[in-house]
Amino acid sequence: MKVLFVCLGNICRSPAAEGVFLHLIEQRQLTDQFLVDSAGTGGWHVGNPADRRMQAAARRRGIHLPSRARQLELGDLKSFDHILAMDQDNLHNVSSMANELGPRSTAKIRLMLSHARRSDTLEVPDPYYGGDQGFEHVLDLLEDACEGLIEDLLASGTKR
Repeated sequence: MKVLFVCLGNICRSPAAEGVFLHLIEQRQLTDQFLVDSAGTGGWHVGNPADRRMQAAARRRGIHLPSRARQLELGDLKSFDHILAMDQDNLHNVSSMANELGPRSTAKIRLMLSHARRSDTLEVPDPYYGGDQGFEHVLDLLEDACEGLIEDLLASGTKR
């Protein structure tokens, strides 16, 4: 299964989701069943690693954030099975791209927190302009949602 996490700049939320998901599937010995990546709807940070504050917060939890920022491309909507957006704005942007592709867009597009089990909020807040606690909160939300996503994907047994 090919899973893509999407936020605005691809330096905080989506690389954290990617890292958390990779960490959890490694713990469950499922790495051979998934191809995982992250991207941003904007291209301001292309080539940069995850924000140093997000890296530090993830490292405290034993989570590695391996990706470099890249911008979402039309081809992603054909090559990934599942695209998880961090908030409504990014969901709208990804959905607009999917509409542009029409039936060639085969990815299932949803909000990341639609898979959360312990939270009733729908959006992963952008911690970029806040303090350290914002990064910890984002990781809490993503750990919950990634666990739910793995359960949902394994239960469905389908790629789409």
